[in-house]
Amino acid sequence: MNVDELVAIDVHTHAEVSSKGQASLDDGLAAASSAYFKIEGNRKPTLPEMAAYYRERKMAAVVFTVDAESATGTEPVPNEEVAEAAAENADVLIPFASLDPHRGKAAVKQARRLVEEYGVRGFKFHPSIQAFFPNDRLAYGLYEVIEETGAIALFHTGQTGIGAGVPGGGGIRLKYSNPLHVDDVAADFPHLKIILAHPSFPWQDEALAVATHKPGVHIDLSGWSPKYFPPQLVQYANTLLKDKVLFGSDYPVLTPDRWLADFEKLQIKDAVRPKILKENAARLLGLA
Repeated sequence: MNVDELVAIDVHTHAEVSSKGQASLDDGLAAASSAYFKIEGNRKPTLPEMAAYYRERKMAAVVFTVDAESATGTEPVPNEEVAEAAAENADVLIPFASLDPHRGKAAVKQARRLVEEYGVRGFKFHPSIQAFFPNDRLAYGLYEVIEETGAIALFHTGQTGIGAGVPGGGGIRLKYSNPLHVDDVAADFPHLKIILAHPSFPWQDEALAVATHKPGVHIDLSGWSPKYFPPQLVQYANTLLKDKVLFGSDYPVLTPDRWLADFEKLQIKDAVRPKILKENAARLLGLA
């Protein structure tokens, strides 16, 4: 990967369909989230299609699935497939994995194997869908491996479009994704690199507090058009957190094209803009 030639590094994209056509969300949740995000175009690009999409734009992308099979009954896109596709497209794709903490010791063993044998650079957790509090001890074995191997733990925070509009929210509970629960993780694993994903509505101030207090905690800006960012998030991105805020789109539910077009209109300092788009992510991912 030639970082100098990249326009941006998108730290938040989803592999939603496997090479066998297996989707990571059931039809009901996928349809509801498509309506929530007003998705136009290809909702389920394959991994090779994602690589071509980002290559065309001279961007790199962190890509992952979400393993929530114990809660949803739906198998995720295999982590190994994501990692292999990233290896085949190493100029643009950076592999993260996802493991359901409810898998226990099997997940811990698999996490180490994914890092050591497949080159996985981080792990995505979605507490609301996976139905666990980030500071629940059932996940601590996973965090130990992630910290030890120098990988990154990325946590969904705030409201989720998954389940939005479905009766009962599809059974998905928002309480699990308060970023304040991640503060315990950052305190208990002081050398763990952490990303709080998304503007954390309705807990934006909590996310900013955790990121300013804990050195290893970063924030990605995915899942929202920048024109809707809370003003305090923009203020902190321009000042105290200018080295810890990261560009993320949430592709394919939100395209980088749409995100970047709105980001151009955001009141971000000229000196900070390249940090958010590429430099902070390159440093955090060890690409710089």
